[in-house]
Amino acid sequence: MAYDLEEQEQIATLKAWWDKYGNATTWVLIAALAAYSGWNGWNYYQRDQAGKASALYGELQAAVEAKDNAKVLRAAGDMESQFASTAYAPMAALVAAKSAFEANDLKSAKAQLQWAAEHGADEFKAVAKVRLAGVLLDEKAYDEALKVLAGDVPAAFAGAVADRKGDVLAAQNKLTEARAAYKAALDATDKKNPGRQLIQMKLEAIGGAA
Repeated sequence: MAYDLEEQEQIATLKAWWDKYGNATTWVLIAALAAYSGWNGWNYYQRDQAGKASALYGELQAAVEAKDNAKVLRAAGDMESQFASTAYAPMAALVAAKSAFEANDLKSAKAQLQWAAEHGADEFKAVAKVRLAGVLLDEKAYDEALKVLAGDVPAAFAGAVADRKGDVLAAQNKLTEARAAYKAALDATDKKNPGRQLIQMKLEAIGGAA
């Protein structure tokens, strides 16, 4: 069926537009489709990684219950090398550090805590720093412990960090600085937190008062 004059003009206009812009439009559409496909692929990858990490974390927990420190450390190492981008990795590192510490494997405990402090989200980093400083305090590596505790931490962990600093400074017999750290810990700790009583006792033990 023959087109009327108006239809022919519309087709001619469309053809002229396509000749001018069609190639660019095609590439834009291709890029958009590729981006959408990539986004879906990335989401699938993330879900797949999280699922596998969750399964491995379950194996790690089973090894903890069995008190098999060697297996715990292997699982943590696999988690850190294969699923470092997931939240399970720093969790695994903290659990493995505790397992190693209880097995008197301080070298592995410190390595796991260091990994969590370097790779975890802010909350995991703060917990790892406090625990690592505690291990270093036991080893009398005071300067190294204070170095670990340096830097900003989330407000929720400021009290714990200041408290640990007080412990290290008190062990160095730097009592004035230790008192200041314990007072800072009290200021940063919620009044309903039962840990405040212990901080207060430590402060009073070195001649301080809130």
